[in-house]
Amino acid sequence: MDVPVDEQTALTTDYPVGKLAATVERLRREVRAAQAEADGRALIELAKGILVERLGCGPAQAARQLAELAEQAKVTPLELAVDVINQSARDRLSDVAGAFLAGAKGDEGTAADRRERERSAAVRLREAESGALAAPDTQAVADSLFHHALTPLGAVAVAIWTAGTDGSLTLAGSAGFSPAEAGRWRYVPPGVVTVARTSLSERTGQWIGSLAETGLPSIGQHHFPDGGRAALPAGTGGRVHGVLEVVWPTPLEPQSPQVIRQVEALAELCAHTLETYAFVHGGDTVSGPRVLPDAAELVDLADGLHDPALVLVPYLDDGHLVDFHIHHVNSRFLDPAGRPRGLVNGALLLEAYPMAAGESELFQRVERVYATGEPFRAQRMNLTALVDQVALASVADISISRHGNSILLIWRVEDETARLASLLQHAQRLGRIGGFEENLLTGEITWNGQLFSLYGRSPSSGPVPLEELALHAHPDDGVAIGRFLRTLLHHRRPAAAAFRLQRPDEVTRHIRVVAEPVLDADGRPFVLRGAYQDISAQHWTEVALAATRDQLAHSEQQAAERNRLTLQLQHAIMPPTQAPLRAPRLDVAVRYRPAETEQLVGGDWYDAVVLPSGLVLLCVGDVAGHGIEAATSMVVLRNALRGLAVTGAGPGQLLTWLNSVAHHLTGSITATAVCGIYDPAGRTLRWARAGHLPPVLVRDAEAVSLPLLKGLLLGAVPDVTYAEDEVQLAAGDTLLMYTDGLIERRDRTMEESMTQLLTTVRTAPCTLDQQLDRLLTYSRSDTDDDTCIVGIRVS
Repeated sequence: MDVPVDEQTALTTDYPVGKLAATVERLRREVRAAQAEADGRALIELAKGILVERLGCGPAQAARQLAELAEQAKVTPLELAVDVINQSARDRLSDVAGAFLAGAKGDEGTAADRRERERSAAVRLREAESGALAAPDTQAVADSLFHHALTPLGAVAVAIWTAGTDGSLTLAGSAGFSPAEAGRWRYVPPGVVTVARTSLSERTGQWIGSLAETGLPSIGQHHFPDGGRAALPAGTGGRVHGVLEVVWPTPLEPQSPQVIRQVEALAELCAHTLETYAFVHGGDTVSGPRVLPDAAELVDLADGLHDPALVLVPYLDDGHLVDFHIHHVNSRFLDPAGRPRGLVNGALLLEAYPMAAGESELFQRVERVYATGEPFRAQRMNLTALVDQVALASVADISISRHGNSILLIWRVEDETARLASLLQHAQRLGRIGGFEENLLTGEITWNGQLFSLYGRSPSSGPVPLEELALHAHPDDGVAIGRFLRTLLHHRRPAAAAFRLQRPDEVTRHIRVVAEPVLDADGRPFVLRGAYQDISAQHWTEVALAATRDQLAHSEQQAAERNRLTLQLQHAIMPPTQAPLRAPRLDVAVRYRPAETEQLVGGDWYDAVVLPSGLVLLCVGDVAGHGIEAATSMVVLRNALRGLAVTGAGPGQLLTWLNSVAHHLTGSITATAVCGIYDPAGRTLRWARAGHLPPVLVRDAEAVSLPLLKGLLLGAVPDVTYAEDEVQLAAGDTLLMYTDGLIERRDRTMEESMTQLLTTVRTAPCTLDQQLDRLLTYSRSDTDDDTCIVGIRVS
């Protein structure tokens, strides 16, 4: 159950602590009432003074006049006093009050209600102004603004920040925050991005619907995390003294222009207060630093600098900063356009340098430094001066700083001639180039330091004339030097020559000299100008490249001959096709597809032959590696298997013997193979494998891979036993043996490739030859390897 206020007071006053709290609260109300009364009394007295001046009457008569007018208008004397002040002042506050009146015309309610709201806003603003002007410090200013003007707008807290020249913020006054919260935010270092700092750096008002949405820290963020914020720069005459930050407890809806103008007027009031307080107390409102020098002291400082400097003072129009007066230029200042200092001194910055507001943004930099106090420095800024409608470009190092109410602009224009000379000197050093000039009339010769270094001579030993150039060169280069001098002196044309310079330190350098004659009025040369360049590194690089090209051409020729012989050998033994094999009730076909790249000639091989016993030997194999070694090893294994097969041994024994051949007799090569012995009488196939893919059996539109028998690849170890298997074939069956060049791909596993092969061979064309051709045509291998296929079809 709610307890009435009177009963609460009665309950709390029954206890000593409650009585003390009630007393404190009563005294606080009385103080606020006294402050409001004092503010209202000050406004009434100000209105009396205006009436005294306007009516030419005494104070008593002005008081009676004010009371009579208030009674006739049915308003309080305070409201009438504010009307009189607004009509007389015509300042920012009176403009805001007028805006409220204009904006209220479409509001709901009677005309009297709208007038009352307008009067209430005007009274609040004037009371806030009166309280701020009478405040002893910025804390009292914050209290006055909060209670008189911001609380009626729904705000719950306010903070007044002063801006330091280093970009820092200091809490000068606050209201609505706890002492602990204000203490934590007493100082914000430079570089910390807060709501107030954003308003200061951008010099625009920040109206934030919810602080949580921005992610920016600020005072009171834990107490009002979802509240709205408004931060406005507090500045006058183009100079920002601080920031006014207002806090609402809940998300802030978009405000009307009247409310925005009211808060902007309060920010301007804060700026005047901060400026006045800093001037009276000799510094900022809280920290109280030293008094900054005025323009006269800054002129003395500029004259004592060794750098070109200008002293700028703000030029205001109707209270707004529009330009800067060039108050003084020191004796070291050089105008980029070459004008006398007297034409620059006393002019406006944008009049003297209209391009400063353009691409260089010099004026914007000066304006920002004046507003925030943060110094600005830049190296090699491009500047343009406009003289007689001609743009003159220059490069300068800029330093801008604020001192009191003035700006010190240090403007070091770079000497373009010196810069180009420095660049030329570095270019000559990096390019190992030395220049010279020889006067043919006086005999005077001028060398630069780089040329003495190229010759390996000290400057005290003197330069070498062109006529003596052959004495310092290799004897074999005399003809080239003579041709160079004849072209230069006799034909009077520019000339160039390359020679070997023999230096005093016995080091030989390859030099290129270029020169041109300077002719007089009669067409005779009187000066020779030119340069020497050390091209030793280039010469030896060209020699090395020539030798490399010769060696590469020889290697390419050898490789081409080697590949040609390898291909001839391979095609002689392994023709792509061969004549049909004659065997009873059996069709045999073979295919061989060499690698597409000649450099990848491999060791794939196949064989299909009828043995003396009437059995048929079927086999395919793949020797590891490429080139002539793989091809010759393939010939050895193929011929060895043919010879061993006439013994009548089974395929397992044949592979065991072939493994010994690979391991002991051919330089330890390795290879894979599958070997089969087919008996036409019984239609049986005995087969064995040595690390090779098993054969594929196609029967009745079904294709399967034969079991993966045990068998190590050939040549890996000396003694290996190979397992055998026997397959009973039937009429119409097709058996395929192949090498991995038919199915192997880089982007899929061998199991996936095998599945694709079985799918392809299920559809059998009419003849065995057509089926093998189809396999080669639709092969999806991408390894550019050799491919061998042996196929049999039982009839």
